[in-house]
Amino acid sequence: MPETCRIDKWLWAVRIYKTRSLTAKACEAGKIKRLGKSLKPSASIRIGDHLEVTPPDNLLTRQLEVKQLLEKRVSAPLAREAYAEHTSQAAISEAEAKKSILRQERLFRQEGDQGRMTKKKRREWNKHSPFFGED
Repeated sequence: MPETCRIDKWLWAVRIYKTRSLTAKACEAGKIKRLGKSLKPSASIRIGDHLEVTPPDNLLTRQLEVKQLLEKRVSAPLAREAYAEHTSQAAISEAEAKKSILRQERLFRQEGDQGRMTKKKRREWNKHSPFFGED
């Protein structure tokens, strides 16, 4: 087993990010930190390192401790064993609340009540308008 591992490979292997390219972009954007300093995608990590990771949804910053080094993607149960989560429960519950609010807003927008009117809605609107109604 190797003593070190690239941070982009490890975050992809433990399923924090979907692809290595997303992980690399997150590293370059400063969303992956060790000891308060941003890491490059090629940075080496060791067992016992504490990382601050902001997942793609940007809702919270997770505090992770590396327990096992992985270079290949593994199943979700095995991936969860590769790190210890030190994020506070309050932060996690707050992020879940934000996520549910965002989901409700997205569903509301899908109903078509916002944004530019469709041709059909414009006709219905004009039909009931006192200015454009039937003469």
